[in-house]
Amino acid sequence: MRTFLLLITFSIFHFTNIALASGEDGKNTPQKLGIYEHLDKIISGDIVLYNEDSIPKTLESIIEKPTVFVPVYYECPGLCSPLLEGVAEVIDRAKIDPGKDYQIVTFSFDPRETPVLAKRKRSNYLKLLKHKNGQLGWHFYTGDSTNITRLLDEFGYKVKKDGDNFIHPGAIIIVSPGRKITRYLHGTYFLPFDLKMAVVEASEEKSGPTINKMLKFCFAYDAEGKKYVLNITKVSGSIIVFFALLLLLTMIFGKKRKKQQTRDL
Repeated sequence: MRTFLLLITFSIFHFTNIALASGEDGKNTPQKLGIYEHLDKIISGDIVLYNEDSIPKTLESIIEKPTVFVPVYYECPGLCSPLLEGVAEVIDRAKIDPGKDYQIVTFSFDPRETPVLAKRKRSNYLKLLKHKNGQLGWHFYTGDSTNITRLLDEFGYKVKKDGDNFIHPGAIIIVSPGRKITRYLHGTYFLPFDLKMAVVEASEEKSGPTINKMLKFCFAYDAEGKKYVLNITKVSGSIIVFFALLLLLTMIFGKKRKKQQTRDL
């Protein structure tokens, strides 16, 4: 029994550390990567981004209605293109009016990218839209390293530099007119109902829990293959811990039940 308990303790310790993979930055701990949700946080109004015309704007001046933030980098070779295509699709399918009911703010977290590039990307993706007001409600921004880092930190959105590219999650973040983070929608494809409800909640300054987190936990993005792959270590580790705990509880309660039956006899 003692040996079994030691094995369970080791398994929990080992796989929990692997699954979390989110210690403080340092030589002996992994770099944070992923999304650490900051629901109900009020983001700073003095963060500055540059629009497609190179005009600096503070978040306080940008966020005047429910706002969907789309973190990407414009020269991304993989995840960002399907993410932006997913945004374009849900803009057309959701029965809410971009530019009137809400707005979309796509911003690059690569400080090397310029408003000229943002303007070109905006032109490309606006061509995908069938919604006549899409051009009024979807803008592309850039920023310097200081302001971008601040914004990513406030969103809890962690990226990792990998040569000239970035390893990063796929998600959009909804912010209320009062600059409160109210919802995270993960992935690259979004249901029109989810977006509509997120916008309605944001307009009422209400936050909503994230339902679909399976993609973030079970899958990792393969930068070379440009696709999501199953993270076997996390999944198998969690299964082992679950069944080990289940077996332990069965043995403990089974032993107690046997003792109770012996007393009754």
